[in-house]
Amino acid sequence: MTRFLVTTAALLLALPAAQAQPTTKSVDCTHPFGLLDNMERVYQLQDASGKANGTLRQRVVSLGSEQNKKKTVTTTTALVKSGTYDSKNHLQRQQDLIFRCRQDTSFTDGLEELNPESLRSFRDRRFAYAPVPLAWPNQPTVGSELPGGGVSVQVSSTAVDIARVYTTVQKRRITGTESVTTPAGTFACYRVEAERESATAARADMVMRTTVKVVDYYSPGIGIVKTEVYDKKGKLEQVRLLTAINQVSQSATQPKMKEKYKVKKS
Repeated sequence: MTRFLVTTAALLLALPAAQAQPTTKSVDCTHPFGLLDNMERVYQLQDASGKANGTLRQRVVSLGSEQNKKKTVTTTTALVKSGTYDSKNHLQRQQDLIFRCRQDTSFTDGLEELNPESLRSFRDRRFAYAPVPLAWPNQPTVGSELPGGGVSVQVSSTAVDIARVYTTVQKRRITGTESVTTPAGTFACYRVEAERESATAARADMVMRTTVKVVDYYSPGIGIVKTEVYDKKGKLEQVRLLTAINQVSQSATQPKMKEKYKVKKS
């Protein structure tokens, strides 16, 4: 009997670390991804060599909730102001995102997946956005598949439709677990691999398409800790790393934030 127990223990120790799932605490769905009022999360944007080339700041503007028509399911929401800055801290892009949590799943805004460069050539046109949220289970399981998401943008003039611009994140699968250490702390994460397709379709037979591999390191109750983007050849292109989680009083930051998010007129 003793010999059997020793052998079993040895086998457990020999299991790959990726098979040992993190201990998932009960996720508070009243705060999607652990977001609190006026909380700010800061991500560093890096190139393949790890050099910082920008910053992403996401600040919670308000928390709320919504119900389905039958009022049987409540979804909590977090309205987030997201700003992307270059290496000199100049604002490059700003947008409002809505993160959600419902029952056993949290959701990021599909609008976050859109590359702003894809709309740069359509100045002075009308944009109709149709985002599809990306689901992140509060109790993930290694080996499971996740539904796709993203955003589609119909570009038009006052008279006709011009093109459809879209980004779709698909073939999402939880492939393992990993402990990720950043300046914001150490997080027990699930590794989620996916394919991100970005395209501009002027006609059904005229589509300009780009596909990359995306690896997200997701910590339930926290959100995305790290994102890696790889090109078609499997070469690392970009990294987004969580570097700070700040909880500050609104009165102390409001004037500064207003100045920070100010956009210069062209």
